[in-house]
Amino acid sequence: MSGSLNKVILIGNLGRDPELKMTPSGQALARFSLATTETWKTPQGEKKEKTEWHRIVVWGKQAEIAEKYLRKGKQIMIEGRIQYGEYTDQAGVKKTTCDIRCDNFVMLGKMEDGGGRSSGGATQRDEGFDEPMPPPPTGGSGGGFDDDIPF
Repeated sequence: MSGSLNKVILIGNLGRDPELKMTPSGQALARFSLATTETWKTPQGEKKEKTEWHRIVVWGKQAEIAEKYLRKGKQIMIEGRIQYGEYTDQAGVKKTTCDIRCDNFVMLGKMEDGGGRSSGGATQRDEGFDEPMPPPPTGGSGGGFDDDIPF
């Protein structure tokens, strides 16, 4: 393989409700945290647990959907990529950030718990919501289909 790949898939629980903002150009942006927890047993049989926190960034129509339907504690699957950034804090110290740029998310769990699909061609009406879902982004490299197959 001669190329490179930056791909992340996470399944976890929202640490807080998504916060929606609009950029000066009118683009929607949602941010929230996602917790993933690893559990294991030590050689002595003691159960251990470690939680990692991830900063998630969602853009466009999916950001608006995230803000509308995702809630703290809900389980979701995130597909995206790692993005690093830098800024200088108020004390003049240079800081580095690590965000997961979400390309797609799927709400998991029961509908009563806020689960269900967020994208992938399904409609929110099919999942018990009121408005149709946008089609998944194609990124211009195929992936979109123009046929009339209903599934």
